[in-house]
Amino acid sequence: MYDSACRGLEPVVRLIKKGLFPIIQVGIPIVLIVMGTLDLGKAVLSSDEKEIKGAQGRLVKRCIYAVAIFFIVTIVTLLMNLVTGAAQPDQLTDQEANWATCWQNV
Repeated sequence: MYDSACRGLEPVVRLIKKGLFPIIQVGIPIVLIVMGTLDLGKAVLSSDEKEIKGAQGRLVKRCIYAVAIFFIVTIVTLLMNLVTGAAQPDQLTDQEANWATCWQNV
């Protein structure tokens, strides 16, 4: 059923929704926070007050970026679901209906 709606793109859609999105949503924020923590740890070990303040600023920025990246994936998923569910089924062309079915059901 999904394969006919996806027209052979089911593996690609599945890779995006179940592979790429989770990596982006979880993996990248973890890496950013770990990098910021390591920078701060190096600055603390060097005992240079100016370097510690700079590392703290970088850590805060990386945490903000991590939260933003986490929510970007959520927003994209929400928008895709709104776009696919907003139109009335009788107003969609066959191609649009198939795409909406593919995105929602994979």
